[in-house]
Amino acid sequence: MSYCRLPPNYLSTTSVYGCLPPNYLSYCRTVVSLPTTSQLPLCTVVSLPTTSRTVVTISLLSRMDQIQHKYVEANGLNHHVAEVGTGQSVVVFLHGFPEIWYSWRHQMIAVANAGYRAIAPDWRGYGLSDPPPEPEKASFGDLISDLLGILDALSIPKVFIVGKDFGAWPAYYFALLYPERVLGVATLGIPFVPPGPVTYNKYLPEGFYISRWKEPGRAEADFGRLDAKTVVRNVYILFSKTEIPIAREDQEIMDMVESSTPLPPWFTEEDLEAYGALYQKSGFRTALKVPYRSFEEEFNLPDTKVEAPSLLIMGEKDYCFKFPGMEDYIRSGQVKFFVPNLEITYLPEGTHFVQEQFPDKVNELLLTFLRKHR
Repeated sequence: MSYCRLPPNYLSTTSVYGCLPPNYLSYCRTVVSLPTTSQLPLCTVVSLPTTSRTVVTISLLSRMDQIQHKYVEANGLNHHVAEVGTGQSVVVFLHGFPEIWYSWRHQMIAVANAGYRAIAPDWRGYGLSDPPPEPEKASFGDLISDLLGILDALSIPKVFIVGKDFGAWPAYYFALLYPERVLGVATLGIPFVPPGPVTYNKYLPEGFYISRWKEPGRAEADFGRLDAKTVVRNVYILFSKTEIPIAREDQEIMDMVESSTPLPPWFTEEDLEAYGALYQKSGFRTALKVPYRSFEEEFNLPDTKVEAPSLLIMGEKDYCFKFPGMEDYIRSGQVKFFVPNLEITYLPEGTHFVQEQFPDKVNELLLTFLRKHR
């Protein structure tokens, strides 16, 4: 049995399907015992012992090609939404930076297989979604309003919300503003943070990446020297480390990564191609405004206590754990003052991208949470 990686556009070529029997997926699965699908390359070539014919068996992408893509109009913009599954219970996945709907590919397939309907939008100005007319005026409030508009357009009354990175903010704040629409909230890497000034920069050197990216024009000039794919590559490498990205005074953030530095082992060149193509389309103009230049935004929240059942999955090697006060805020239980029904799970080797690094474990945790509160 041999495995090899196929080109990213392999599924888009009709010739692949022309040589295979209609039931080839189920046929291959009954003959060959495949490894855990989330850890396989994008496609698997399996040589069956009973025939000289080579059959293409699709692991993750056998389900990826079932993900539907549509545009949903909300607040005057067309929002790209990826969707899979037909269950009555709906899980909406909210990405962070430098991510996109694609970062949830493993989780979308897992929850759909478990009988849920999974949807994952690209935020306004990200990926295939329309940019706002004035990206410099984009806000977290816009994202919350967009989420409400998307759910209304799709006639979805209640959802589980899963947020990663800055997606935790709209996930929790949506739960505060529209508690009747939320069955539960799960976040990865970022806990609930009450509204108020972000003060991390006061305790970190000037080269702290958020301080640099908050400065209008600086990140644009830094990113502008490179193509979108290289920017995503560099950020993925930086954010996969255990240390907070902090540049020297004579150094820009992008210069912190050598061109020879390899990608994390769980992030493939095909993954990078997918991200690069989407950010090539959208650029980083809106992404720099939300989140990095919107942390001081004021919210008119009716309350700051989230009553919905909640889950925090925290990688213990996530650099965010080293933000001043963050680890103590989580481990001491202070966060539960704001989120009393919170479960916290730590992944000892988990970095900032736990859903891609350890998809099977994250899927298991999410499904346990979903079933408990369905």
